[in-house]
Amino acid sequence: MKRMQNQVKSVSKRTWREKMTYMKKNWQLYLFFLMPGLLLTIIFKYLPMGGLLIAFEDYNVIKGVLGSPWVGLEYFRRFLSSPDFMNYLMNTLKLSIYGLLWGGFPVPIILALLLNRIRKTGIKKKVQLLIYMPNFISVIVLCGMVRMLLSPVGPLNKVLGISTNWMTMPSAFRTIYIASGIWQAAGWSSIMYTAALANASKELEEAATMDGANLLQQIWYVELPAIKNIIVIQFILQAGNIMSIGFEKAYALQTDMNLPASEILSTYVYRIGLLNGDYGYSTAVGLFNSVVNVILLIFVNCVVKKLNDGEGL
Repeated sequence: MKRMQNQVKSVSKRTWREKMTYMKKNWQLYLFFLMPGLLLTIIFKYLPMGGLLIAFEDYNVIKGVLGSPWVGLEYFRRFLSSPDFMNYLMNTLKLSIYGLLWGGFPVPIILALLLNRIRKTGIKKKVQLLIYMPNFISVIVLCGMVRMLLSPVGPLNKVLGISTNWMTMPSAFRTIYIASGIWQAAGWSSIMYTAALANASKELEEAATMDGANLLQQIWYVELPAIKNIIVIQFILQAGNIMSIGFEKAYALQTDMNLPASEILSTYVYRIGLLNGDYGYSTAVGLFNSVVNVILLIFVNCVVKKLNDGEGL
């Protein structure tokens, strides 16, 4: 064991050219360890990209991808000129952005800051258990709970003394979607911030306390700088999925009455592609969704770099 550790240390101390020479001499070993990962990536990540050709074809299941007639950008023009295009796009953006601003920020950060203030380990662990538990509830089970809670004979209506069917109200859908998402995911999302706060400088916190800093000043000048990098990374990662909100939850909470607010791009792709069998058009809509996602990710990354005085992450 010690011999292997010494060999690893000796390899790590070599120059770049020596490492390249070593890798060329032992390429079979590197290939052996890399092959499973490379094969899985190629088979399940890169080969399916060939299916994007369907977005530019009048796809026929019998003729296949290579045999179907080419239609070019026809499906994209059809979608962009659709009267429902802006409605689906705005519904997707609103649910994603509101969910990011509330579910991703600042609720998990506030939870982490509050947990960091609990000094007794036993109480802190019990509180963490309570706020982490909803994350392990299935999305479908969560949607069933929401439907039962908000039904005309549900607990909420009994408390309020009314008999409103909240699931049929388009104006209430976004609030229901985002609030249930915060309840389910905010506690789990706070784990990274809690871990970062645990490594924050205790000396700075004690010095701030001795200098007379109040609670808000301690949070602003000591604790938030300790988790600044985590906040930026999490923001970029979540912003990259703005257009990729969960299909399952939106579809499970969807009713015929709240369609004006609940129909998003992913549910539209499911309805057009799988239910109506229009594979080419649904693939074009999905590709449009992915392209917008990439553009938003690049934009957010550029903004974050500007805010960090041009320094990359």
